[in-house]
Amino acid sequence: MSRLDDRPRSAPRSAPRAPRRLAVSSMMLTGALALTACAAPAATDTEVVDGGTIVYAHQQEPACVFGGWIEQAYLSYQVLDSLTSLEEDGTAVPWLAESWAESEDGLSWTFTLREDVNFTDGTPLDAQAVVTNIRHWTEGGGNSTANVWLSGYLADAIAVDERTLQVDLVAPYPRLGETLSQGYFGIQSPTALETRTQEENCAAPIGSGAFTVEEWRRGEEIVLARNDDYSSPPANAGHNGPAHVERVIWKFIADPTTRVAALQSGEVDAIYDVPAVQWASLENGDVELLRHVTKGRPHQLTFDAVDGPFTDERVRQAFAHSLDRETIVETVGRGVIPFEGNGGVSAATPGYSEAAAARYDFDPDLAVDLLEEAGWVLPADADAGERAVREKEGERLEVTLPYGAGSIISTDGAAILQGVKEQAEQVGFSVELVPVPQSEFFSGAYSTPEERDIAAGYWTAVTSGILWVNWRPSTAERPNYANQSFLADEELAELILAANSARDVDEQNRLYEQAQEHIADRAYSIGLFARLSTLAVGPRLQGVWQEHAQGGPVFHDAQLLG
Repeated sequence: MSRLDDRPRSAPRSAPRAPRRLAVSSMMLTGALALTACAAPAATDTEVVDGGTIVYAHQQEPACVFGGWIEQAYLSYQVLDSLTSLEEDGTAVPWLAESWAESEDGLSWTFTLREDVNFTDGTPLDAQAVVTNIRHWTEGGGNSTANVWLSGYLADAIAVDERTLQVDLVAPYPRLGETLSQGYFGIQSPTALETRTQEENCAAPIGSGAFTVEEWRRGEEIVLARNDDYSSPPANAGHNGPAHVERVIWKFIADPTTRVAALQSGEVDAIYDVPAVQWASLENGDVELLRHVTKGRPHQLTFDAVDGPFTDERVRQAFAHSLDRETIVETVGRGVIPFEGNGGVSAATPGYSEAAAARYDFDPDLAVDLLEEAGWVLPADADAGERAVREKEGERLEVTLPYGAGSIISTDGAAILQGVKEQAEQVGFSVELVPVPQSEFFSGAYSTPEERDIAAGYWTAVTSGILWVNWRPSTAERPNYANQSFLADEELAELILAANSARDVDEQNRLYEQAQEHIADRAYSIGLFARLSTLAVGPRLQGVWQEHAQGGPVFHDAQLLG
């Protein structure tokens, strides 16, 4: 199979209400704010409505329903089923695959599919359909993230028979089952992939999921209609059979204050991305608040280690020590957004290193010492007490920090970056924050070493295998646009590869921790805060939960109250 360019074109809280378990076979309008939530709505005083329409307000509109950005995964989860689903404890459970097994040498996986599942266009969901999807991902099918996870590991995929799929690997990958639970791996109708245009499949992918895309009113909303024939929910769903509601109107409302006002006024039934400043005021009313800390790489800062001032490890370390990151996050996040010091993976991720997270404390005096040792000194004419920019050989210590405004970085995140700028400038840096619109950000603006000095962002994942995605050395033959340091650290690469293939969980975690500590010791990347997925659910809606791979809303089990 050919390889898809893995540039992240669309990149890139805690326990939810637990749904009732099925048997497992193996293995965001207008209005003023007077905000009010956390207790689940009581169904005792009100009758459950048969059918009805949920109006849900999300903060961002992606380019496609299906693709390689988490905002797309949230949508496609409603429409496309995946081979596996993830439990709250990180265990993979059956979905389209009712069971799976890894060969003794770890180089082959066999998945047994459910019987009698059809896509909504009538095409049977069989092993060959899954093979078609795998090849679509890896041959340029518009989902860079699925390919990023498989590239370098996938040798081939074969339909052994109608219900048996064989996936052959180049090297062992024991966490394959968990990895496939991410929304990037939703299965589409091969007939649709082969006979419809890319634009058609972008706007309304054909799956076997609980809903179909009925209409997309660009710039406004997507209407999802119930699949009345739905029969393939994951093992951790709340019920079998079709969704309870007839439709979900997935509105796009970028302004967080407007989303909250719409929820309070009853214009919408649920909203995504609750602003931290409004969380406390919502906790004592009749709104249910859900919070999921996503696994994978947290919101962090990665330094350009091949061009500019951050090629010097001492300058990277000085920037890290200049920041009271925890206080910045606590001030903006108001106890809702967790501080995360680890630039490699978040605390929610298996194989997390506490040592890496604690590597850099707030020590501005040490930051000054490191900068002066590296030759960056205050200009001779700087006034005492003045915030001056350090210089070296006639150059000023000016660094550029672009960020995906309103896409990768929320309003709260932008406020945290402003705190970073202000504190780093206290020791002599000049930090230019550049808010980059979504269209420019995903078109590759500020993606080269000459354009930026610091990158901000996150990557969701379900395992510490995200380290390979973010730190695989980039070559001309196989560029890695997810490696934001632009650095080819072969020692780090070997550690991560060894961890990815370790069959023993303890050994795997030990190697992942070593890799994170390698990153921290060299100050390639420093953590800021955990990436959250938050929901506020109004009193007339019950049964909404967050899937455990990426924290997206699940509406299959949701019901409206009369």
